[in-house]
Amino acid sequence: MNDLDKMRAGRWLHAVTPEIGEALRRTEELCFRLNQLPPSHREEREAIIRRMFGHVGNDICLHSPFHCDFGEQISVGDHFVGNFNLTILDEAPVRIGNHVYIGPNVGIYTVHHALHADQRNEGIMQSLPIEIHDNVWIGGNAVILRGVTIGEGAVIGAGSVVSHDIPPRVIAAGNPCRVLRPITEADRIEESEMD
Repeated sequence: MNDLDKMRAGRWLHAVTPEIGEALRRTEELCFRLNQLPPSHREEREAIIRRMFGHVGNDICLHSPFHCDFGEQISVGDHFVGNFNLTILDEAPVRIGNHVYIGPNVGIYTVHHALHADQRNEGIMQSLPIEIHDNVWIGGNAVILRGVTIGEGAVIGAGSVVSHDIPPRVIAAGNPCRVLRPITEADRIEESEMD
C-alpha cells in the first residue's frame, strides 16, 4: 500500500512524501488553469473539471476561484453548483450528490492533523470521507469537517461548522452545527409569493 492509498484509507501517516507532493502539484496546476479562464470559456473549464475530478455529472456550475488538493477524490452529481471560493481538501473521498448547491466561501475538509506539535510538524495526518447527499443546500461560509454525512434535502445555515452527521430534510445551523427543525410543508413558497 503506497502513501496515497494509506491516506485514502483513513490511516494515520506521514503525509510529506514525494508521491503526495507530486499529486498535489498536478492538481494545483489544474486549479490555477481553471481559475485563469473566463466564465465564457465553459467547455474549456468543464474539460479541466472533468480531468481533475473523479466523477462529474451533467449540468454543473463551478465558479472561480476554486481550490482542492487532489481532485480525483471528488465526485459531484448532476445539477451541481459550487459558488465562488469553494475549497475542498480531498485527502479522503468527497461524494456530492445531485442538485447540491454550495454557497460562497465554503470549506470542505477531510483532513485532520496530529494534535501534538512535534507530530504535526512531521506531517502526521489522517483523513476521513465526507458525503453530501442529494438536494442539499449549504449556505455561505460554512465549514464541513472530516467524516461528516449530510442527509438528503438538508439545509446548512450560513457560517455553520458541521462536525457531526446531519439527518435528512432538516435545517441545521451554528457552531457547532445542530439541527434546528425539520423542513415542512409550511416552508413551501406559494405561487402568490413569487409575483
